[in-house]
Amino acid sequence: GAGSSEPAAPPAYVGVGYERLASLRYGENPHQRAAVYRTAGASGGVAGARQLHGKAMSYNNYTDTDAAVRAAYDHGEVVTVAVVKHANPCGIAVSAAGDVAEAHRKAHACDPVSAYGGVIATNATVTAEMARQIKPIFTEVVAAPAFADEAVEILSAKKNLRLLVVEAPRREGYEIKQVSGGAVIQERDVLSADGDDPATWTLAAGPAADDDLLAELAFAWRSVRAVRSNAVLLTQGGATVGVGMGQVNRVDSCKLAVERANTLGARSTGDAAADSPQKDRAEPVEKGAVGGGDAAEVLGDPTGEAASAP
Repeated sequence: GAGSSEPAAPPAYVGVGYERLASLRYGENPHQRAAVYRTAGASGGVAGARQLHGKAMSYNNYTDTDAAVRAAYDHGEVVTVAVVKHANPCGIAVSAAGDVAEAHRKAHACDPVSAYGGVIATNATVTAEMARQIKPIFTEVVAAPAFADEAVEILSAKKNLRLLVVEAPRREGYEIKQVSGGAVIQERDVLSADGDDPATWTLAAGPAADDDLLAELAFAWRSVRAVRSNAVLLTQGGATVGVGMGQVNRVDSCKLAVERANTLGARSTGDAAADSPQKDRAEPVEKGAVGGGDAAEVLGDPTGEAASAP
């Protein structure tokens, strides 16, 4: 009830109706038939996006774009760009100056190898400068709430690149995952729990964090929501510099994040496309990156990988 600290219980009965919008060439794999549906009576979202240009969307395009759009809106009103591949972020970055091209450069620089063939989403208008950065990079989808006319003109030169106008995703409601014989339902994670507010955090060890470090930690915490468990994410300057995801133990996720931070996380000083997307960046990141993880436990370091990180 009103004023209660306990969350409302999930509904006793759930009825969901979907309207088929289009058949897809195939599903996650070529032998699987698939179609895209929207919730009956609903509009907007990735399913209801307006496509300005490019090939028809595929099943994997839809799932990656949904993950990218959600990640791009995890940081509130701050201009954010997320680059996603196989539903995991290759890079996420924000621009305190409100420069979407800067945010894209930083997000791409985190892992330009994996960004090749990925999906780019932002919560801001795609500008001509950002479009010029994207154009040389093989990209499946660019999703945004709006595109500048010149940006559309620049990106339309790539005939297969899909340009989607996507409204901000719904923050409230439930997520449904089918299991054999039924479904499991949970509240959508919109980073609104008490523990998501840095003001509620307590110091466990070491010197107190100053305002800049606390802001960086908050960025890391919000960004790691988009990473599949086990998840370890390193950030610096409002940008991810190393992401370790999907490993069955946190030590391996940590090793992966540190390795990527040391080899691929160098800050880009020019256009994001100045180097080939397939070329590893050998320059390590500057010391002082901070990390976020999807578990509250202290991560042990039996291999010494984290201890040797910048």
